Amino acid sequence: MSSPTSRAHIARIPAYVPGRPPTPRTGLTTYKLSSNENPYPPLPGVVDAATEAVAVMNRYPDMGSSALYDALSARLGVPVSDLAAATGSVALVYQLLSAYCDPGDEVVYAWRSFEAYPIAVTTAGATSVQVPLTPDGRHDLDAMAAAITERTKVVVVCTPNNPTGPAVTQSELEAFLAQVPTHVLVVVDEAYVEFVRMADPVDGIATYRAHPNVVLFRTFSKAYGLAGFRVGYAVAAPPVAGALRAVSLPFGVSHVAQAAAIASLKATDALMARVEALAGERARVVAGLAAAGWDLPDAQGNFVWFGLGERTAQFAAAGEEAGIVVRPFAGEGARVTIGEPEANDRVLAVARAFGL
Repeated sequence: MSSPTSRAHIARIPAYVPGRPPTPRTGLTTYKLSSNENPYPPLPGVVDAATEAVAVMNRYPDMGSSALYDALSARLGVPVSDLAAATGSVALVYQLLSAYCDPGDEVVYAWRSFEAYPIAVTTAGATSVQVPLTPDGRHDLDAMAAAITERTKVVVVCTPNNPTGPAVTQSELEAFLAQVPTHVLVVVDEAYVEFVRMADPVDGIATYRAHPNVVLFRTFSKAYGLAGFRVGYAVAAPPVAGALRAVSLPFGVSHVAQAAAIASLKATDALMARVEALAGERARVVAGLAAAGWDLPDAQGNFVWFGLGERTAQFAAAGEEAGIVVRPFAGEGARVTIGEPEANDRVLAVARAFGL
């Protein structure tokens, strides 16, 4: 007897592997450093705004996210027509590929990079073109430009790159864009943009204004600490933003999530204080690892990358023994989130004991 059959490419979709929470340990505080979450509680005013929004959970959210768009428009200095919200920036990846890719179209991105990219590309029926990172974990933008063919519809630049950490500079991005045909969309995925501390950082807003084929992806999950509420947004020229809104899930961003995001945008001073504290902890961890002999890629997100190869599982096990859970990528390396100072101290202790 026959049975329903999904489209052929569905069986090829790789599984997303989320960061695992720590196992509770008697007498030991454990830390989850596997998901790049913000260790701080919600920003001032956010819980009150979310609680007020919960009181009307019997009503549908504003499908047009109008209040959120107004707040983002005022903050970024961009028209509302150039914005598209979604359930986290990862949803924007799916929406963009759904809107722009036909089966067999190509999507170029660096690898290793964000784990959702190959999942979303395969889901859309498109073809991944993965361009290896340089040995120091950076995008090889010249190689990515060379990988563009007549079938390429989208190119993704993840900066800072998750999971390795380096970010591209504005000069590098401009040189790259000069090589990309204007009919190819270039996604600049800036999920960790608030943590960048480097010379010549990417100015995403100026770049999208200068290049109609550039779309920015940003999120409230990382610096703003709203990972559990799933709010991301895109900034793009009106035709691109409109396409993203057209294929979005109706009522996808909940009323509570919208209220929390708007309140978070109002807490700028507290946000920057927390981001600076995390950047300071990142610098402390990087310096401590360097003193112990580790040579890591430039960390511009809220995490560090250990390129451990076949020793990755061993390092993850050592971390678990010390009460910290990291994010291993089998045979490649481990990404470790910058967390509470005590958690970071344990990372340093594990790394020193592990040896090179």
